[in-house]
Amino acid sequence: MERLNLETQTLYAELMERLTALEAHRTIGHLPGSFALKEVKDKSYYYFKHSEPGNIVREIYVGRKTPELDRFVERFRQEHSAFELDNKDIERICSMLRAGGIQIIDTASARVLKALEECGVFYLDGVLVGTHAFIAMGNMLGIKWERSAARTQDIDIAGLPSMEIALPYLEADIPKALKSLEMGFFPVPPFDNKRPSVSFSVRGHSLRVDMLTPQRRPEDNVPVIIPRFNAAAQPLMFLDYLIEKPVRAAVINGGAVLVNVPQPARFAFHKLIVYGARDASMHVKAGKDLQQAGMLFSFLEEERSGDLIIAWEEIKRRGKSWVKRIQTGLSALKKNCPEHRKTVEGMEKTLTGAQY
Repeated sequence: MERLNLETQTLYAELMERLTALEAHRTIGHLPGSFALKEVKDKSYYYFKHSEPGNIVREIYVGRKTPELDRFVERFRQEHSAFELDNKDIERICSMLRAGGIQIIDTASARVLKALEECGVFYLDGVLVGTHAFIAMGNMLGIKWERSAARTQDIDIAGLPSMEIALPYLEADIPKALKSLEMGFFPVPPFDNKRPSVSFSVRGHSLRVDMLTPQRRPEDNVPVIIPRFNAAAQPLMFLDYLIEKPVRAAVINGGAVLVNVPQPARFAFHKLIVYGARDASMHVKAGKDLQQAGMLFSFLEEERSGDLIIAWEEIKRRGKSWVKRIQTGLSALKKNCPEHRKTVEGMEKTLTGAQY
């Protein structure tokens, strides 16, 4: 784990401002494509051409040429030019960030996350969890993680079955977005063919997208349909704590994608909780849980101990069984990751002050 220099951290802050502004001011100029005129029997008609992921060109009939439609097309061209300039600035910043040592994700995962962003997954409260979120958190905190702790091609997306604010006219069709990439995604057949698939995979490739949702009761293990995503999700215990009140961050490759990720302190505590729930066959993932938790705790205990206390108070509010899981996880972290022993001891003092 190493700190990114101040210049790189400043560039990241600028990138976040650009991405947030773009999202807040989306216009027709953000549509990927262009208008074209066609002459049919001495009459002019507008068509809109655009490329979908996978370099598929679509052509949509818009209407007969009229003064009103001419003005609309001119507005699109002006706003599209401004949008292209913004995108070039973002690509320039990302290039500088890469030179500054910021952590990037692999190209295939970047394509998938971009498609999910463009179809509205993160606008509709989807949360990126797992190692890709861990990478994004490092950039957000100004840290470059050890490579072994940030290696994955699993993309985990979490969402609630319903939104707090109903937006029935908005949806993000995840299966359609993945299919449009033409990367070979297919729904992974479930063990019980009466249940819907909760994962999408690529044949001959480790790339995978898993859909997750909080499990309210231990017996609720049947996949849950999330209508706005047109997909089913696997219920998981303790996930509600992880995805409550997410924050914005950027995942970076050639460009950048604005995503929702868990709060870093909650992410670290959640890793300790799920560590204890892993069985023996998942010892590699359990080791990564401890590794990622230890790295986050090392930074947060030194720089943002208040975040740990707030996240810890929520753990205590959820009951003694949650506290016991954290204590077990901290003991395992101290035993299996001796490089984080001092961090754990410092945390225990901090949490004792918060009535550990």
